[in-house]
Amino acid sequence: SCLPVSFFNEIINGQMSVGEWARMGAEIGLDAIDLSILFVPDHSPAALAAMRRDIEAAGMSVAMVTTYPDFTHPDARQRERELALEQEAVAVTAALGGRLLRVTAGQAHPETGREEGIAWAVEGLRKLVESTRGSGVTLVYENHGKPGAWQYTDFSQPPDIFLEIARATADVGLGINFDTANATAFAEDPLALLDQIIDRVVSVHAADTAVRGELQHVLLGTGLTPFA
Repeated sequence: SCLPVSFFNEIINGQMSVGEWARMGAEIGLDAIDLSILFVPDHSPAALAAMRRDIEAAGMSVAMVTTYPDFTHPDARQRERELALEQEAVAVTAALGGRLLRVTAGQAHPETGREEGIAWAVEGLRKLVESTRGSGVTLVYENHGKPGAWQYTDFSQPPDIFLEIARATADVGLGINFDTANATAFAEDPLALLDQIIDRVVSVHAADTAVRGELQHVLLGTGLTPFA
């Protein structure tokens, strides 16, 4: 499958429909497509059913929906809203026939300290998994960088924080979506990072970066990611 990062603006602005993305996916030989939750502004049953029909009419299905929960927000009320929004995103994914939902820890807000941020992320992720069991959607937590929708980088971009949150959510059944470019850019040894969570990995975002220390996306195999 593929997440159409190159077409985010066009899809969000309505210049390109999800149906068109699905047809393109079929034309280039994908087995399925990925969507961002930002592609789905209308969560009504009728709108979701119509979108699913368009996707399936192209011979495609949804492999993953990517979302951006901010469980490290310093405002407790906002963290509750983030949980509610993410529970709704699980329902949206299920209605679209999606199999996986990518989740994040949250942003590195300047006011959020290391220990409290880890505690809040773990609490939010655990509550999300426990409250959506039986939905048919598998939740996968990513070693994430920074989406355009956020002001700050991911709180768990540092590998030590990511691993601490991953370990504290293992017993509830939270899966891992391993991003190869983020690991290459931000981990001292990306393969050592993968080894520590390999038994939790449900899915992989195959991406490449030109440099270490920051994410500079390049064509797969032309950067530093050790795919071999």
